[in-house]
Amino acid sequence: MTELPKALAGVRVLDLTHVQSGPSATQLLAWLGADVIKLEAPGRGDITRSQLRDVPGADSLYFTMLNCNKRSITLNMKTGQGKHIFERLVADSDILVENFGPGVVDRFGYPWETLEALNPRLIYASIKGFGPGRYADFKAYEVIAQAMGGSMATTGFEEGPPTATGAQIGDSGTGIHLVAAVLAALYQRTASGRGQRVQVAMQEAVLNLCRVKLRDQQRLVHGPLREYPNEHFGDDVPRSGNASGGGQPGWAVRCAPGGPNDYIYVIVQPQGWRPLTELIGRPELAEDEGWATPEARLPKLDKMFALVEEWTERHSKWEVMDALNAHEIPCGPILSTRELIADTTLAELGAVVEVEHPERGSFKTVGSPLRLSDSPVDITRPPLLGEHNSEVYGELGYTEQQLSGLRGIGVI
Repeated sequence: MTELPKALAGVRVLDLTHVQSGPSATQLLAWLGADVIKLEAPGRGDITRSQLRDVPGADSLYFTMLNCNKRSITLNMKTGQGKHIFERLVADSDILVENFGPGVVDRFGYPWETLEALNPRLIYASIKGFGPGRYADFKAYEVIAQAMGGSMATTGFEEGPPTATGAQIGDSGTGIHLVAAVLAALYQRTASGRGQRVQVAMQEAVLNLCRVKLRDQQRLVHGPLREYPNEHFGDDVPRSGNASGGGQPGWAVRCAPGGPNDYIYVIVQPQGWRPLTELIGRPELAEDEGWATPEARLPKLDKMFALVEEWTERHSKWEVMDALNAHEIPCGPILSTRELIADTTLAELGAVVEVEHPERGSFKTVGSPLRLSDSPVDITRPPLLGEHNSEVYGELGYTEQQLSGLRGIGVI
């Protein structure tokens, strides 16, 4: 059987991104089959190549885990010849992606109008911290986006401070939003023949992921949120610990042997109450009018989960998971990063993969969560700095002699 071309085969992405939000987006495009050319400054490259370095002289995991399946070229954009080469690259690309600070690309001399003139079919995609308005020129980072997008105010326990989530919803979450917008623009181009400007703001991406909390903010007008375990409600949606806050109550309960991640998250649906009472050794509660219905249990969710915890504390989270799933009771053990990186099921799925690297040896990284039946993803190693200069510039028609000259004067 002949292997089909990848979903984005033939699509060329000029990747001007750095750190996390932009590289997470362009890596997804690369996994989908696009030819992603990462443009970096000569001699230094993406700052994350050297940040949080754990192997001396080798690219850091910060860089390698965000830049698989790409090609790397170097170019000094501050030189006249560098600008000329950049314009040739733009003319030869379908998509340009950048996540510089506000106005940086414009100051290089390439506002959207100039790029559009160079290539009317170009999709120019940007990640910024904020949209137009009061915050537009502010710098944004992962936790700033969480702070200003509604996540931190609603994460943590009632009496505790606002808390950041370990999921990178500000950076990688925004990158995923950008990919959706880029693919839509790419599809629209098939009909219009024209490229367009695509922008996603980190604050707005986090806000989109926090929409259920905006739902609850509006529900507060009608009184306390009964699905929350909180005793007091003010003008804002409160932090509610591990409560689901949705239609089906859930909580993280302790398991044996009592380590920091020996917990399992359990959701109690109406149909799951009877088998759950039998598992925890309290079958009489299935008929007790004080416990038998969701309405009866709602005012005392803390007591309900305390009863569940008396049972789970005597078993490991894996034993509890198997027992609950046998009765179709939704649950999920709290998996630590150590457990995730060693999980055989995730390895078999390709959700965690091992990649060989010429400088650092093998390392583990995430595989593509996007699964297309006709476009399977093979994770390839990230590029060394400028590794593909001869290859990419050769495709533009430059000879090795010309490239040697450009290297000599610091253009590439």
